[in-house]
Amino acid sequence: MNRRAFLTIAGSAVVSTGVKPEGRVASGFTEAVPAGAKDVRTGGTRMVPVQGGKYNVWTKRLGESETKVLALHGGPGFNHVYLECFEDFLPQAGIEFYYYDQLGCLFSDAPDDASLWTIERYTDEVEEVRRALGLDHFYLYGHSWGGMLSYEYALKYGQHLKGLIISDMVASIPGYVRYAARLRSEFPPEVVRTMERYESQSNFDAPEYQQIIFDQLYHKHICRLDPWPENIGRSLRFANPKIYNVMQGPNEFVITGTLKNWDRTPDLARIKTRTLVMGARYDTMDPDEMRRTASAIPGARAVISETGSHLAMYDDQEWYFPQLIQFLQEQA
Repeated sequence: MNRRAFLTIAGSAVVSTGVKPEGRVASGFTEAVPAGAKDVRTGGTRMVPVQGGKYNVWTKRLGESETKVLALHGGPGFNHVYLECFEDFLPQAGIEFYYYDQLGCLFSDAPDDASLWTIERYTDEVEEVRRALGLDHFYLYGHSWGGMLSYEYALKYGQHLKGLIISDMVASIPGYVRYAARLRSEFPPEVVRTMERYESQSNFDAPEYQQIIFDQLYHKHICRLDPWPENIGRSLRFANPKIYNVMQGPNEFVITGTLKNWDRTPDLARIKTRTLVMGARYDTMDPDEMRRTASAIPGARAVISETGSHLAMYDDQEWYFPQLIQFLQEQA
């Protein structure tokens, strides 16, 4: 996701934060822990080891309850920041909520090793985080790329789950590509021709190309608010484009990364966990495909926002959080 030009555009779409985009947090800043530090209150933040202790990832807990949720952010290569809105809803509903920055993202260690950027390793990372946090019989929430990880986790480690929430993610990248092509076909013809010109040159960083992506896709199908909440712009500014490029590709329309053939559709019937699939009418994911995904998982159900988009937790909060909280509070 070569987003240098795009991030400049996105920054103008949000309320100013005063955070400098070049201020990326260096990895390893928690390695020296003074004696007794484990007893210091940190506001719920904690670094936990992954990859057998070789690296650390940043986690945060909010609230205290028997109902526990671990959230997986999107990307690949984004971070927890755009999920900060959950802090205004889940703890108040009596739900203990955890999120974390995946390896390579924001506050977590960021090794420069492309061999680490695989869905298999990230799935095992989620299990390492679960064990370190002492979670069991918990709810796993995954948004977008985090939803892909959630499918994978449920298939490999489902015995630890009480429930599964897949938000704004279908079970097939080829299916996603087909729907993205459909959305693109609705762009004005002259816009599509301009995109094709830049794509034929592999010039995905061109300011005009990035502006088209923002105007035609992001503003209509990622978040429909104007301006964007500052959390979204802050999350984008601190994204790790190396991970995105390796795993997905240059952007939402050009999928050339290692995930391009990912498809768990044939395996959905093997997910035995109680599941909620959440989507939105204006999502970058096909709402009908999300309904079919839910119908293929035993006992799952789909709920679709009529006014929201890929970030319906922002542009349709009055619908999104009651649906999510109701699922979390229901008895299995």
